Amino acid sequence: MASYQAGILTVDVFMKLYYAPHTCSLSPHIVLRELSLPFELIRVDNRTKQTEDGQDFFGINPKGYVAALETEEGHVITEGPVILQYLADLKPEAGLIPLPDQWEKVRMQEWLAFINSEIHAGLAPLFNKELPHEARAMFSDRISKRFDFLESRLQHDSYLMGSSFSVADAYLFTVLGWCQFFDISLEKWPALSAYKAVIEERPSVQAALAAEQARA
Repeated sequence: MASYQAGILTVDVFMKLYYAPHTCSLSPHIVLRELSLPFELIRVDNRTKQTEDGQDFFGINPKGYVAALETEEGHVITEGPVILQYLADLKPEAGLIPLPDQWEKVRMQEWLAFINSEIHAGLAPLFNKELPHEARAMFSDRISKRFDFLESRLQHDSYLMGSSFSVADAYLFTVLGWCQFFDISLEKWPALSAYKAVIEERPSVQAALAAEQARA
């Protein structure tokens, strides 16, 4: 149960993260490990909508998709950007998200909205193998323009918020990983490619990737 002590949120929680490999649920998985929060990892079969412990996932998240985070109190939180902010706020001293009274908090939310609407939503349709060639070309061209924007920003900053890793970086790293499935090479964007490589070396990212691969 989370509690406050001397104005600081102290955390003693045990949560459940419902995930599926190669999906956006990797980002909260990374953040949970980055914050060293105790949690149980539960895989969801995206085809059958059954969890590995035999539950109907629609009973957990009626939307039917991951990620879903169940708190110790039994509350279920859905939508990746919301889960990321919830987790980071549990341990604000870790610096993965600006404090509520800081202007940078707005910039963080701006990045999360951009990644969600422009990168995540821009890449997701490409998973549809029946997508017509013209539509696939349109989405690819659009995502290329978004990568151009990211390239221009990351030529000057190590991370999206400047010099330190944040939840926005965990999210962007996750969706950039999908490029491998669409033959989109990041070599065209050297700053973006280098950014992804640096994040991939973080212990939290390595641990999350290894844990999901081991359960594949």
